[in-house]
Amino acid sequence: MTRWCSCRRCRGADVFAISDKPIDAARLQGELEGRGVGAVVCFEGRVRDHNDGRAVNGLSYQAYVELAEAEGRKIVEEARARFAVERIVCVHRVGDLALGEIAVWAGVSAGHRAAAFDACRYVVDEVKARVPIWKREHYAEGVSEWLHPGAE
Repeated sequence: MTRWCSCRRCRGADVFAISDKPIDAARLQGELEGRGVGAVVCFEGRVRDHNDGRAVNGLSYQAYVELAEAEGRKIVEEARARFAVERIVCVHRVGDLALGEIAVWAGVSAGHRAAAFDACRYVVDEVKARVPIWKREHYAEGVSEWLHPGAE
């Protein structure tokens, strides 16, 4: 899984990563800072306790990491080309997640709010639709089911 850092060489670079560790939203938001930043928009997709009328106890995510990261990087590059942004960071979890944990985090900084909102939504929507990450919901009645990627 890709590891990213805040070293002088990497600082300011766009990021898409798959992580098997909990997402540190505050640290990621800090990576969006810059002198030209007038707007920061962040999205946190969290594990909720229900889906489609069923009680959910938790989720498991699996990914073909190399392919997922390659497709995620394409999405980030597309967003950069479409919107006037300063920085884009998106991280998606894999493994077992408990209720309330962050499953996906996306953040965009830009000179203006419209570009930041539009780019963040684009990244999240495209990640959900295109990146090969599979979600398995664990239900309160004791069964688990795989959900089709992008079906939400």
